[in-house]
Amino acid sequence: MRRALVTGIGAITPVGLTARESWEALLAGASGVGPIESFDASGLPVRIAGEVRGFTAAGIDARAARRMSRFAQFCVVAAREAAADAGLELREEERPRAAAALATGAGGVLDTFAEMETYLTKGAARVSPFFVPLMAPNMGACQVGMQLGLRGPTLAATAACASGLYSYIEAKSLIESGVADVVIAGGAEAAIHPVSVAGLANMKALSRRNEDPAGASRPFDRDRDGFVFGEGGAVFVVEAEERARKRGARVYAELAGGALSADAYHITAPRADGSGAAQAMRGALEAAALPAEAIDCIAAHGTGTPLNDVSETIAIKAAFGAHAPAIAVSATKSMVGHLLGGAGAVGAMAAVLAIAEGRVPPTINLETPDPDCDLDYVPNEARETPVRAAMVNGFGFGGQNGAVVFRAWEG
Repeated sequence: MRRALVTGIGAITPVGLTARESWEALLAGASGVGPIESFDASGLPVRIAGEVRGFTAAGIDARAARRMSRFAQFCVVAAREAAADAGLELREEERPRAAAALATGAGGVLDTFAEMETYLTKGAARVSPFFVPLMAPNMGACQVGMQLGLRGPTLAATAACASGLYSYIEAKSLIESGVADVVIAGGAEAAIHPVSVAGLANMKALSRRNEDPAGASRPFDRDRDGFVFGEGGAVFVVEAEERARKRGARVYAELAGGALSADAYHITAPRADGSGAAQAMRGALEAAALPAEAIDCIAAHGTGTPLNDVSETIAIKAAFGAHAPAIAVSATKSMVGHLLGGAGAVGAMAAVLAIAEGRVPPTINLETPDPDCDLDYVPNEARETPVRAAMVNGFGFGGQNGAVVFRAWEG
């Protein structure tokens, strides 16, 4: 069986414009949540978000950037960082076996809103001729493929908040099956807009701690009141082991396996017994050929909603049994908010770097423990501890569940 290795990482998050900057901020427990600055939110019940500030699409040709939605720009910039981090150079004959798997939840929804406004106020003649490729969810993957010259399969999963994890499962499959030798994989989201914020607020899904942005996202805390909307994403270079060995690549971790499941229950709420999520976790362990006891860390979905945090806790206990209390469960959404289609990718970055460096990011704002959430959530301070293997959880609207396992590479 061909093994898949992570050799490069790129990221753009509310706490950093690179993977290293984001990682150090996560370890420091820094919050990227603040008042919304990209539009006037004064008339909304929720006026806070985890926005990416200072992003300039550096390195993308200006003309090309104008034809990319913000989420696709995140994909391209993070992919370029990952490729540079990996020292990835593709010969012409290698390009047909180099793939892209970039996920998103909403795609170019910001452009959909913008062009609808243009149509209504200025007429049909003023709508951008690039509107359809701007809003299409597959354009993050396609733009990465075009920018990096990847001519293998180009895949774009859309599975709400579980989207990012689908990409890593696809990457593992492409390499394991021999279809690809290199996969640029990850996920990104840029959907913070008055309409989407209003919809989520009316759903009662968002935290309303407008006067305390940094303290608003509080997974597993008794006083949590919803998630914080975020944007950004992360991208990996995933290589076949033999290719990485041949070129002497630095390896962060092995992408060991993953699994998917469906709750078949409700469009927004998880199953209270966590059975669908537990099924995905068990499947990921099986795919990775690891026992439950091998997992030292879980990058939790950990949204900060009353239902999710309890059901995820129940699911972890069901999947890991007696080993569950020994696992460090880290919720990075406490710092960056919920990046929807990019959430699993940022969680994967935290898991892989925890393995590589032996440091686990904290779950900040965990001040008052919830008796129904009684695992080790690494409260408020990062922890130095060896991590042999880590799982990443992602659960999306519609009951889509994903879990992916990374482990230390023994090569």
